[in-house]
Amino acid sequence: MSANVQNSIMLFGDSITQGGWETEMNGFGAKLSHVYARKMDVINRGYSGYNTEWSIPVFEQCFATREQQKYLPTVRLLVIWFGANDSCLVQSPQHVPLPKFASNLKHLVNMVQLPKSEYYSPDTRIILVTPPPVNTYERRANLEARVPPILLDRDFEITRLYAETVKDIAREEEVGIVDIWTKLWDAVGHNEQALSKFSDDGLHLNGAGYQLMYESLLETIDHKFPELHPDRLQMVFPGWASVDRDNVAASVVKRSAEGEK
Repeated sequence: MSANVQNSIMLFGDSITQGGWETEMNGFGAKLSHVYARKMDVINRGYSGYNTEWSIPVFEQCFATREQQKYLPTVRLLVIWFGANDSCLVQSPQHVPLPKFASNLKHLVNMVQLPKSEYYSPDTRIILVTPPPVNTYERRANLEARVPPILLDRDFEITRLYAETVKDIAREEEVGIVDIWTKLWDAVGHNEQALSKFSDDGLHLNGAGYQLMYESLLETIDHKFPELHPDRLQMVFPGWASVDRDNVAASVVKRSAEGEK
């Protein structure tokens, strides 16, 4: 058992993950923190503008090595969400070629899953998330309104190819997948301009988009890792009605969230 039995969920990604804490945008991370309260801590490691190439050295600094894991709570679920920046057009400094993107994403998964890795964590489950579809109409208008104006930096079809690659890697590595690209695309009846329902700038999700992401993530957890669904976990410290006023210390001993309810 880890040093602190209240283990965690780590959300690792770019600005769309970082924005998951924005309560006014119905952020999926904030909602997760609420439903997992007193069961598992939710850690946001979203880095605006980052791609998979830049994320690897960051991950090496924010995910515990196997030696460090002996003294820290366990990351029971790792949600990796990249691709929105990697799929930028080639002239963008954020662009990562598709083969390299695939290699980087596999590397992140293997850092956690391979026994020979310094970061091997056998009790960590992984979920990959596809980049959302880009609304080039909305994105172009947003960039051209800036001072000075900026040329369109993303392409609908290219982003789709990166999303398909994420799904391929999830199958190959046998990890969970949230296909938010397809969820959003189907929700608007395959009409690119209608994606404005889920984004205010053609790229980042708004409240409706984050709500769909939140629901989709819980659906994947329920299907792939049901033991980690919030409804199947108990509170690490018991509810107040279970506190024995004559022996408080003994009645509030920490326990595993995944133990007997």
